[in-house]
Amino acid sequence: MASNDPSIELLWNTFTGYQRTFALKAAIELDVFTQIAAGARTIEALAAHCHAAPRGLRALLNHLTMDGFLTRDGDAYGLTATAAAFLDRSSPGYLGSGITFVASPMIVEGFTRLTDAVRRGGTAVPNDGTLAPEHPVWIEFARAMAPLAGMSALLLGNLLDAEHAPPWKLLDIAAGHGLFGITLARLNPHAEVTALDWRNVLAVAEENARLAGVASRYRTIPGSAFDVDWGDGYDLVLLPNFLHHFDPPTCERLLAKAHAALAPDGRVVIVEFVPDDDRMGPADAVRFGLVMLAGTAGGDAYTFPELSAMLRNTGFDRPTLHDLSPAPARVVIAAR
Repeated sequence: MASNDPSIELLWNTFTGYQRTFALKAAIELDVFTQIAAGARTIEALAAHCHAAPRGLRALLNHLTMDGFLTRDGDAYGLTATAAAFLDRSSPGYLGSGITFVASPMIVEGFTRLTDAVRRGGTAVPNDGTLAPEHPVWIEFARAMAPLAGMSALLLGNLLDAEHAPPWKLLDIAAGHGLFGITLARLNPHAEVTALDWRNVLAVAEENARLAGVASRYRTIPGSAFDVDWGDGYDLVLLPNFLHHFDPPTCERLLAKAHAALAPDGRVVIVEFVPDDDRMGPADAVRFGLVMLAGTAGGDAYTFPELSAMLRNTGFDRPTLHDLSPAPARVVIAAR
């Protein structure tokens, strides 16, 4: 909760927040964290390994030290625990690729036009923002966000008790990287997965399915989720991080297709940033509503009552809300 006392620090940190984002992005692109972890700890050593000017590195490294990603002892730089865990490419928990999408030109453009978006109540980016058909940003999303999605997908698998579940027939809508369906198939060796997305994006999902060893149980449907035939008889229809792009009537069109595609005892599984009913938390979910305003014509971060109403309007029953802590996403599950 914000303090009632005026804070110049809060104001200045918000003024300059974009600078920290792009300092971190530059360091990831230059492979600074991985090179420090490998032993190149001085500016001179890093200049050779990162192909960067010493003057540029000095400014960047000292900024990152102030931001809490690096330590410094004289001329030697080291990684903080956060950087070692998540920003060293050799770490099994590497998540640095996520900034490639989060700070991509298309996403950033939406925020440079935010004043206009607030005035009009939807994105001011031309050509429907990121929702233009087969937009190349979704290939970037699929590659960049897979490590972060993998954590959420594993937590979802635990929530659904995938390891002890019967053989599933799964449909993964707007699959992107495919990690949600792929992870459930990896945990449940009898699951069969169908992934639906643009053809160019599905190539990334198929690559991830091969790497996960589930390619023989993984098929794809290329095209728009609004236009193509989904098939039927599915035990689970996954809607991971998709409904937030659209207004409620459009969400209900998708949910009606999900209802028709499910077996009689099937379930729809929605993964989203879901703010509390009063939109006073969780912070990431509340802030995500502004991301949708900046980048979509009618999307939003929907509350559980809002999602429940859409589900009931399309024939679903007994919606339930579940946390995926420590991931920021929540899960809404409803029965056909």
